[in-house]
Amino acid sequence: MDLRNGSTVSDFILLGFEQNSPSTWALLFALFLVLYCLAMAMNSLIIFITWTDPRLNSPMYFFLCHLSFLDVCFITTTIPQMLIHLVVKNHPVSFTSCMTQMYLVFCVGVAECILLAFMAYDRYVAICHPLSYAQIMSQQVCVKLVGTVFFGLINGIFLEYMSFRNPFCRDNHIENFFCKAPIVITLSSGDTQFSMKVIFADAIVALLSPMVLIVISYACILASILSRASFSGRGMALSTCASHLTVVVFFYTSAMFSYMNPRSTHGPDKDKPFSLFYTIITPMCNPIIYSFRNKEMKGAMVRALGRTSLAQAVSV
Repeated sequence: MDLRNGSTVSDFILLGFEQNSPSTWALLFALFLVLYCLAMAMNSLIIFITWTDPRLNSPMYFFLCHLSFLDVCFITTTIPQMLIHLVVKNHPVSFTSCMTQMYLVFCVGVAECILLAFMAYDRYVAICHPLSYAQIMSQQVCVKLVGTVFFGLINGIFLEYMSFRNPFCRDNHIENFFCKAPIVITLSSGDTQFSMKVIFADAIVALLSPMVLIVISYACILASILSRASFSGRGMALSTCASHLTVVVFFYTSAMFSYMNPRSTHGPDKDKPFSLFYTIITPMCNPIIYSFRNKEMKGAMVRALGRTSLAQAVSV
């Protein structure tokens, strides 16, 4: 099967950091490598403790585990390629590799949007219907909700087709550090505006539909909290939502700026910081936000590290 659709372009050149000096490349490489390792380690720790600690056997941590899994997939899709780009100047990315990377970014991005919406719904049920929480958010329901998250796999195929439906016979230089749909589409020949409009429309559905559920959930939560007479009760309810709200703001701000403006009225220099934000900063911050603001999570981390230290001591 000819994946290149009659294109004469066989690879792409990433120009994300070409304007920087070699010394800056070395600094960026060290910085992004450290951030990548930290993000991988912290998200892997979240996955490990939510699966092994029986005290975290609740829907909230079940969803958090899958959020960390998606973050691991997201940074693994983009950051290793960026690190290679910082080491090897004008490193070419094959046509197939670019398609694969874009597909995975589409899938994981859409899946994370849907999962964040389900996490907001979980908080709504826990605060507004505490007596029915165990029945509404049963294990079977949680598994089905997580299963629908992977609707992004199907959506990714459609977006991939729209991005590569036209042949690539012109410039092959991408003004970013990974293959990003709005930029790649502008490099193709033919009617690029139609593909841009479809990507924009899909972004509205993929981003705003889950956001509507998030807004409705938190509107109901706020109404329930304000109706409570106890100030301490209000504070406790708000504290359980603060971590999720912070993650939502970080993720949606950068994603909406990058994909809900396909005509790119903002230049590459303004686009790159947002791309960096949601590809590495947000996945690294998610476990920090949840662990620092959650006593149960901090306790589980201490127990996990304690078990590891004990096992090492016994083996010695």
